[in-house]
Amino acid sequence: MKTNNTTQTAEETRLTAMKTFYATLTSEIDLPYFADASHESFEDLREAIQDGNGFDIEIIYYSRAMEYLTANDTSLRTSLELAQDMGYEPKSLSSEILASILASENSRSEFEELETEITEFFDKLNEERDAAEETV
Repeated sequence: MKTNNTTQTAEETRLTAMKTFYATLTSEIDLPYFADASHESFEDLREAIQDGNGFDIEIIYYSRAMEYLTANDTSLRTSLELAQDMGYEPKSLSSEILASILASENSRSEFEELETEITEFFDKLNEERDAAEETV
């Protein structure tokens, strides 16, 4: 029984470390929400965010959508290209859809820029876990 308590404590410690680290990162994504003690890599975290629709950003209201597009894609080239890649027909597009598609893509890109930092964190966290397991 003591092993279960120790394992639980180690998992809780790991989860707390993840949430604390994720909270220090600048991201539109609520990274601490996706923390899971079973994650061992950047890829695990990315998959959890993808599965939980964490990259999806919905921009509603014409004025907000136009503001976002003006600030991030004045020519609309990128957002129209993304919409086409997703199979949208031009007649079904609106500023809200284009802004949401672009914001979601920007969210993914922003997250990918954190790969090195997150990978280094997981490497350290996994080394600490492995060292603690060797001493038991």
